[in-house]
Amino acid sequence: MRAFVAFALAALAATTVVAGAGATGATSHTALTVTYWDDGSKTGDKDVWTLRCNPAAGTLARPAVACRRLYAGGWKLVAPVPAGSICTQIYGGPQVARVVGYLQGRRVWARFTRQDGCQIARWNRLAPWLLPPGGVTK
Repeated sequence: MRAFVAFALAALAATTVVAGAGATGATSHTALTVTYWDDGSKTGDKDVWTLRCNPAAGTLARPAVACRRLYAGGWKLVAPVPAGSICTQIYGGPQVARVVGYLQGRRVWARFTRQDGCQIARWNRLAPWLLPPGGVTK
C-alpha cells in the first residue's frame, strides 16, 4: 500500500511539473500569423501581423500581453462555435480575420467573423489584444 501511495504522489508531482511548464510556455510553441480584412468582401485590402511567444516578439503591438492572454485562455480562445449552437441573429460588422500557426504546440487555422452573436462573442474574446475591436462601420 505504501508503495502505491508513493507511486501516486510521484506521478502527481511529475504531472504538475509538466503542466506548470506548459502553462508558462516553457515547453509550448506559439507562433501565429493574423490576417485581417476590415471589409471581408474586399479580400485584397488586408493587414497581416505575426506573434511569437517565448520570448514574445512579432509585428503585433504589445506581443507580451498577447502571449500572456493566449497562455491564460488556451485553446478555447480559438475554438470554433460548437455545431448546433443557438446564436442571436445580430450583425456585428464586415470584419474578417484568420489566425494560423501554432498555439501552445497545437496547429491552429481559425476564421473569425462578426456575422452573428456567437461569432461576435468569439471575436471579442481576442479583441483588442490580438484582433482589432471591430464593429459595424456603415
